[in-house]
Amino acid sequence: MYTHAFRTFVVLNPTIMPNKKLKLIKDDPWLEPSEAELINRFQRYERKLTEIEENFDSLKKFANGYKYFGFNYSKNDRGLFYREWAPQAYSLYLTGDFNNWSKDTHPLVKDNFGIWEIFLSENDYPHAELHQSKIKVIVNSKMGSHFRIPAYIQRAVQDEDTKNFTGQVWLPDQFDWSGDKFSQKKDTDLFIYECHVGMAQEKEGVGSYAEFRKNILPRIKNAGYNAIQLMAIQEHPYYGSFGYHVSSFFAPSSRFGTPEELKELIKEAHKLGIAVILDIVHSHTVKNTVEGINQFDGSDSQYFHAGARGDHPQWDSKLFDYGKTEVLRFLLSNLKYWLQEFKFDGFRFDGVGSMMYFHHGIESIDSREKYFNQGVEWDAITYLQLANKLVHSLNPNAITIAEDVTGMPGLTAPIKDGGLGFDYRLGMGIPDFWIKLLKEYKDEDWNIHEIWNVLNDRLPHVKTIAYAESHDQALVGDKTLAFWLMDKEMYWHMQKDDPHLLIERGIALHKMLRLFTITVGGHAYMNFMGNEFGHPEWIDFPREGNNWSYKHCRRQWSLVDNTDLKYQFLDAFDKKMVKMVKENKIMSSMFAQQLNMDEWNKTIIFERNNLLFLFNFHTSHSIPDYEFRVPLSGEYEIILTSDSKEFGGHGRIDLSVTFPAYQKENDPSFYLKIYNTNRTALVLKRKS
Repeated sequence: MYTHAFRTFVVLNPTIMPNKKLKLIKDDPWLEPSEAELINRFQRYERKLTEIEENFDSLKKFANGYKYFGFNYSKNDRGLFYREWAPQAYSLYLTGDFNNWSKDTHPLVKDNFGIWEIFLSENDYPHAELHQSKIKVIVNSKMGSHFRIPAYIQRAVQDEDTKNFTGQVWLPDQFDWSGDKFSQKKDTDLFIYECHVGMAQEKEGVGSYAEFRKNILPRIKNAGYNAIQLMAIQEHPYYGSFGYHVSSFFAPSSRFGTPEELKELIKEAHKLGIAVILDIVHSHTVKNTVEGINQFDGSDSQYFHAGARGDHPQWDSKLFDYGKTEVLRFLLSNLKYWLQEFKFDGFRFDGVGSMMYFHHGIESIDSREKYFNQGVEWDAITYLQLANKLVHSLNPNAITIAEDVTGMPGLTAPIKDGGLGFDYRLGMGIPDFWIKLLKEYKDEDWNIHEIWNVLNDRLPHVKTIAYAESHDQALVGDKTLAFWLMDKEMYWHMQKDDPHLLIERGIALHKMLRLFTITVGGHAYMNFMGNEFGHPEWIDFPREGNNWSYKHCRRQWSLVDNTDLKYQFLDAFDKKMVKMVKENKIMSSMFAQQLNMDEWNKTIIFERNNLLFLFNFHTSHSIPDYEFRVPLSGEYEIILTSDSKEFGGHGRIDLSVTFPAYQKENDPSFYLKIYNTNRTALVLKRKS
């Protein structure tokens, strides 16, 4: 049983840094003028960690809040404890199916730390009868009397008629994890398939964990991806929020099934060699007082900053006060809960840029100093450091990913070196750039130098996840890359026996943009489900504006399964692309090295990990005997070409032909000559 929840913190002396530079500054001398701020950042983390260890024994024990708060069965006491932190509430009463929703028969008792408690003896309330019973807590406060869902509830269910959520006592038999020995090594190249369980099926409705396990996981395995990133798992009242307005942080969304069915999904993914990353939302939460934790004890400052500082104006949501011990406990316990109880393999932290600044990353950071002295939310940064410390101490192979638009220095550097400790950051500028290119420029006006620079815009020691498009680019108000390229013509001209210039152009560029992204843009790769085969249209959740339709809130797998349609070309290319990149260890290699930039012919040639990549973005220039310099002598063969007929290309290049490197008189360099066809990507490998 968890020890008592809160104690008075011991006042500690500040940590004194050793008389040497942080490694973060050694790696990036550009940060030297901000050395004092970086040292202060590290010291704040050290002080908070020491306080936690002094008062709660360890960070891991501190994160056991979910074993103390909420509903927890005690074998020793033979009954169920329910505990809630609500310091400013006047009184709390437990109500539900178990007492016929009585409002005053089961009061909770408050201690000196603002924690309320009630015990339900098994003699009076048998374990089997309490399991799955609906539950709420009545909170009496200065706001009046309100029915609330317990903050640490591990299951919440929605009433089909009223659409309101209710807590549910969940006391199942212990889940059988036997046989699950999965642990993906830290240095494994990541190929992430971003997923939404509810919209993963083709039916016009909400998909389930069980359907995802049976129908979608085999597709992901077959496609070559070795990780999935699950969105919208934490319970959220509004389906159309994509899961980013969380109400019950410890409850897997009941829309998709039971917690055990989610565990079955994860166990099956592990069996297939697929890591499971949770898209976790600790950057904000819903304002809702019926479902969420806002004003739980009657105040606006229990979990959040009081007043305007506690509101996110753009997201219409509430902001955590990361300086509070109780908030740290809640959020860190949430991480441990998902890691230990569900065996998630890591987290993608949503809205990190918003967390770290009072301006939420909306204001431009155009100088080094502004990273450290303009509206910095230091408590949030300390929380993120503690989160990474906890996650990696619980599972050294766990993956942590930061969604950050600000470019915070040290985001992926180890904490001991002065960083925040994330493993990866998302390369969010890449998909925005591709969309801008397609929206604002004609093909013939593409600047190949800008393309190269944007895709390489990252520091070598900052591990970046590259992606051509995610769910963001497909939401209502925007389009997928495929739809930007082919638009309404996709409705009428995707039959394989129907030649169409716009479709041919779209298929060619779709392949090129994705191959360029995966081979230039980072150290890992991510794709949103269905985009690999050019899923048409947008994502539009059921809402009043579309008459609550699911037509655009699903994945049409029948399109890629239909052998008569061109979607199969894009799907086949994606499989071959991922396989080639994986086998040649492209993601874990050094930056791509530029070999040739030919603006006239819109051709970029580069080398990465001993492979040669040639991209001809020109609308019409196809050049026989195109000559370019190569790093090494030898004979080269084509291992991938986007122009192959199996990928919907024209088959203009004979794949059986090899290309011997040659030298010119009085020139020590080596050269190749190839047929450089327009709107084509080629990958060549030196034969051993």
